[in-house]
Amino acid sequence: MGKTFLGIGCGPIQTGIYVAGAAQGHFDRIVLADVDTALVKAIRSSGSITVNTAGRDAIVSDTYGKIEIYNPSVPEDLEKLTQAASEAIAINTALPAVSFYRFSAPWLKAGFDRNPTGLRYVYTSENCTVAASELQKLIGNYPNTYFLDTVIGKMSKVFASGESDLPVLAPGYAKGHLVEAFSTIYTTDAPGIEKVGIVNLFAKKDIYPFEEAKLYGHNASHFLLGILAAEKGCRYMSEAKKYPEVIELTRRALREECAPALCRKFAGVDPYFEQKNYLEWAGELLERMTSDFLADSVDRVIRDLDRKLAWNDRVIGAIRLCLEMKVEPTILARGAALAAKRYGVTVASAAWPEEGDASLKNTVMEQILSSERGAC
Repeated sequence: MGKTFLGIGCGPIQTGIYVAGAAQGHFDRIVLADVDTALVKAIRSSGSITVNTAGRDAIVSDTYGKIEIYNPSVPEDLEKLTQAASEAIAINTALPAVSFYRFSAPWLKAGFDRNPTGLRYVYTSENCTVAASELQKLIGNYPNTYFLDTVIGKMSKVFASGESDLPVLAPGYAKGHLVEAFSTIYTTDAPGIEKVGIVNLFAKKDIYPFEEAKLYGHNASHFLLGILAAEKGCRYMSEAKKYPEVIELTRRALREECAPALCRKFAGVDPYFEQKNYLEWAGELLERMTSDFLADSVDRVIRDLDRKLAWNDRVIGAIRLCLEMKVEPTILARGAALAAKRYGVTVASAAWPEEGDASLKNTVMEQILSSERGAC
């Protein structure tokens, strides 16, 4: 039996990373699950998908054929997905949130029960540090099944057919997928994982430092740049390049706040956390975030304010990390203050825990308030 890949959810992370990686890794079957009836109909009709990739100099459109897709809400399709789950060596969930696991976990479990000792690697791509354990709780333990977290620093977007001349996902579908060319995706390690064969996935013995680096480096600076761009009236992140002071402030946040905090906390863990390497990555990140070809929306980057200003999320979490590592988070605090002021909320109302260290919460709040008084 050849290698089967099963992808649950058909957004640009699924198509631009996992379908592309499985196709390039010469999987024999690529099976997708999605409840969007129009999407299922279009892909099933063509048997292929097209993904647009924004590089430094151009956008490349790649088409991947021999794609199967089924709708788990349709009984006959559900049976095919259950059987695919029993056979797949690699599975990836790319759903809006881990709360959606309750819909797919039952049929995944039913598939695993058909082949309980089968070797399988279950990747979870919901941008949640406990995604793998949450899915495993719902499905249960199997002797050769490994549930894996991921760190995905790849930016992407969905566009409507009328917004772009680029190819849509499949003929007859009203939307297309555009991803950036960056393709270094970290995952949890597991025995034999190097033989799976999905291109551009890199296992790490300890993924936790990379999860923090993504959230408190990439995500924090991305949000900061978005807020600063919004203040200038930009619609797209690429327009931030018109304002050198915005780029420079974001660069300083990465170099003077995120970098020293992360590199101190995770010194010696991996070459990534050596100051020189991190700063080189940070410079590339700014170019990627302001790509003319990706043309990311400012509104998308700064949406969901309550979540993004939450105690453990990108902005407040990065400020807390800096304070812990004795780094002054002046610029990050300014971003938090601007975000709160722009949307007429108090930062502490954005999902800060009622319990916890009151002194620390006061310190964080004072840092933000001082930035409003012109400390930056």
